[in-house]
Amino acid sequence: MTARAGKATQETLIRRLTEDWAKALRARDLDGMMANYAPDIQVFGIAPPLKYKGLEAHRKQWEQRFASLQGPIGYESRDLSISAADDMAFSHHLDRIIGTMKNGETMNSWVRVTVCYRKIDHEWKITHEHVSVPFDMETGKAALDLEP
Repeated sequence: MTARAGKATQETLIRRLTEDWAKALRARDLDGMMANYAPDIQVFGIAPPLKYKGLEAHRKQWEQRFASLQGPIGYESRDLSISAADDMAFSHHLDRIIGTMKNGETMNSWVRVTVCYRKIDHEWKITHEHVSVPFDMETGKAALDLEP
């Protein structure tokens, strides 16, 4: 296999992980979402705290998010870019999660996502996830109404 073919294969595997995660999110399948995270995942999310570490902490964040939503969850991802080597990779993309909060408010905003992967026991695992939103420099408030 050439280096170019090997790189393409690794990128295809990462793309599949990303697609599987999205399917699990839409289905509210927490086990499916957590399947490809490393046990020591470090997350910089959009909800407090500033960072957290470990699969259980990440799972708890998603349990809380699911508990705050009612009905179906929509998800869209755009501009997925993947860079992969033999045992390290990263991706970045824009994501939108659409849903209805339990209080009736609609959640519909775009976020920026960067994900780092490492091969552990010959399988890609997510070792770091960074989700962010831009903010208005004058008001200091999150700019949740932007669209790609």
